[in-house]
Amino acid sequence: MKAYILAFPEKQWENYTLPVAGEPVVGLTERRLRLSKRIDEVITVVRRDRLRTYSLHVSNPLPVSARSRMEALLKALPEAPFFLVEGNMPLVMPFLVNYMTGLFYENEPEALIPVWRDGTAEVAHAVYDSDALRDAIEAALAEGYRSLGRVVEFLDYEPLPIEELAKRNPKVTLSFFRVRNSFDVRFAEETLEKMRGQI
Repeated sequence: MKAYILAFPEKQWENYTLPVAGEPVVGLTERRLRLSKRIDEVITVVRRDRLRTYSLHVSNPLPVSARSRMEALLKALPEAPFFLVEGNMPLVMPFLVNYMTGLFYENEPEALIPVWRDGTAEVAHAVYDSDALRDAIEAALAEGYRSLGRVVEFLDYEPLPIEELAKRNPKVTLSFFRVRNSFDVRFAEETLEKMRGQI
């Protein structure tokens, strides 16, 4: 299965090249995805005007011109099912990616989206059927929505309860951690160091 990293900043402060343990967060996210046995190719969706920057940090950047992440993803959609993750998630857990892709192929839903107990869907850490996501994004855009989080309203998706998985393996929750500032960088670096020490 292909994995798509969405490294498409919409706001000025969003930075997917923020260094974590001496490596840009987007590059670290790609490296963690490649540890998954079920991922055979990783593609990073980037702004066309930032292609030069990202080509230094990721192996397969896909430049797109769009006004939002949702439009960028629509333009970059592959033909087959794919795993989507945001470019600032350096703690993505390969075992969880493997589990989710296996479950997706077993049940064949339109999407397999992890959901927190409060109902928050992790749309940028999910497995999607490409055609179903295309239809959902087009419907969301037609309704005037610009946030990727709104696609769940137009998908018949299978929810994956995060807290239930975390009861079996607490590291599951780390997979959804996003690096947004220097405090997040410190936490990510410390966590990565602890995980290296446990291997």
